[in-house]
Amino acid sequence: MQVTIRLFARLRDLAGTGELARDVEEGATVGAVWGTLTGEFPALAEYESSISTAVNAEYSRMDSAVSDGDEVAFLPPVSGG
Repeated sequence: MQVTIRLFARLRDLAGTGELARDVEEGATVGAVWGTLTGEFPALAEYESSISTAVNAEYSRMDSAVSDGDEVAFLPPVSGG
């Protein structure tokens, strides 16, 4: 099944793009999608403990299931100044 991955801020910079399409296994979770990304872009791994995630614009957890056609977003922490 295919999902669209959206990356924001520093994550987008590290990956070189804000949107990717990837095939994932049936029954995959947000965490599995993240694992696919960190395999391709190892520099993203350092953000795992601080990112927020969303599936179809609804905040989610790493153990949330994804379905074919879902949009999975990863958002790094935001700091103000």
